[in-house]
Amino acid sequence: MITGERMAAVDENAAALGVPRKQLMESSGNAVARTVRDVAEPGSSVAIVAGRGNNGGDAFVAARFLDGYDVTTLLLGRAETIGTEIARENWQALEDADYNSREVTDSSAFDLSDADVIVDAMLGTGISGDLREPAATAAEAINVADATVVAVDVPSGFDADDGDHATNGVTADRIVTFHDTKPGLEALEAESTVADIGIPAAAERFVGPGDVTLARPEDRTGRAFVVGGGPYTGAPALAAQAALRTGMELSFVAAPDAVAGEIQGYSEDLIVQPYEQDILTPAQVDDLVDTAERYDDIVVLGPGLGTADETLEAARQFLESYTGPAVVDADALEVVPGLETDATLVCTPNRRELARMGGPDVDSLATAPAEIEAFAAELGHVVLAKGVDDVVTDGERTRISRSGTAGMAVGGTGDTLAGIVAGLLDHAEPLEAAAAAARVNGIAGERLAERDECGLLASELLDEIPATLWGEHDA
Repeated sequence: MITGERMAAVDENAAALGVPRKQLMESSGNAVARTVRDVAEPGSSVAIVAGRGNNGGDAFVAARFLDGYDVTTLLLGRAETIGTEIARENWQALEDADYNSREVTDSSAFDLSDADVIVDAMLGTGISGDLREPAATAAEAINVADATVVAVDVPSGFDADDGDHATNGVTADRIVTFHDTKPGLEALEAESTVADIGIPAAAERFVGPGDVTLARPEDRTGRAFVVGGGPYTGAPALAAQAALRTGMELSFVAAPDAVAGEIQGYSEDLIVQPYEQDILTPAQVDDLVDTAERYDDIVVLGPGLGTADETLEAARQFLESYTGPAVVDADALEVVPGLETDATLVCTPNRRELARMGGPDVDSLATAPAEIEAFAAELGHVVLAKGVDDVVTDGERTRISRSGTAGMAVGGTGDTLAGIVAGLLDHAEPLEAAAAAARVNGIAGERLAERDECGLLASELLDEIPATLWGEHDA
């Protein structure tokens, strides 16, 4: 089962793997035509009611595979407003080949009374809520017609993310959905068929540009709260700056007074909140948790903390008390196994840290995705295991990010990754945020490697994050 949002990401990933949307549209349209042939004899009257998106484009293709039928293709609106190039091309193919196709600009004149089969291709998986005109009038006409209704992907008005169906949506007899079934389709009184349209399994398995699109912030919002520093100062500064570069409004660092000034010196954009003591201790936990909870912060816990016993105890107490989202990195990872917490955690261990947490001890993470998935299931949190190939899993679903370069073995790149995860975690679900962050961090490194493979620095990744995150198609 796959949601509409995730399906859009998989489509984009497939294109990046060399299977373009135009090719998928051809397969989708062919699948729709096969279903029409299943429900009606040749010569039957078929009315295709199409919107101006890719859902309509699928139906334009279907019309070309139904030459043995009396097909009329009705476009809701004007052709010049068709929303995608590939849908426009397939509409133009109908026009150029002299198929019976026409624009419908006055929905009050909509008449489908003579159709034996109606293909509903008005709205696809990206639309939710009650239908508006002209789709509302068209849906009403479809529902009262004495015809078999075949819906393309989902019936118009059906929300493919949560399974809700608009009160004025289309009632279908048959549904041809693509690649995988969508949540809630099984509850409809319609026969549903899943059509394989040629999307490679790698489009779901490997993190691609679609995953970045899915997790990408639309607006600058949210606060990062990095709890780190003590023995080390660069790590929390890198994580906090990476969160800003990922679109957060503010980035705070809670650090010992002894190193607060040094951390502030890395960037005037950071807000450093010092506390007494040279390292994090349980004495600071209540205040830190209160701050994070009060401002709905996304916490990054661990960069540069050190491994003193009282610091690890403080990290444990923080996570036991905190109830929001947190990225757990570096030294703080040690306290996660066996932890009882209401917080939503994304753990970002490298290969050695993963083994110390009780996960698989392997030379290459790419050889152990099933073992890492099982470990995440036992842990009860999302794991982003960092390696040549990053393995991202929530214990049920696993994705692999293949972006990055050998030069990223330099210290600090894991800290930028933690900050990117935090920035995306304010907008996306934990698995999606972690997967997209792994790709963004890796592609940022690849951009730098084009200029200097062996000499790149983690601090240089910061400038590449925005271009990678919002310019992924150019990466």
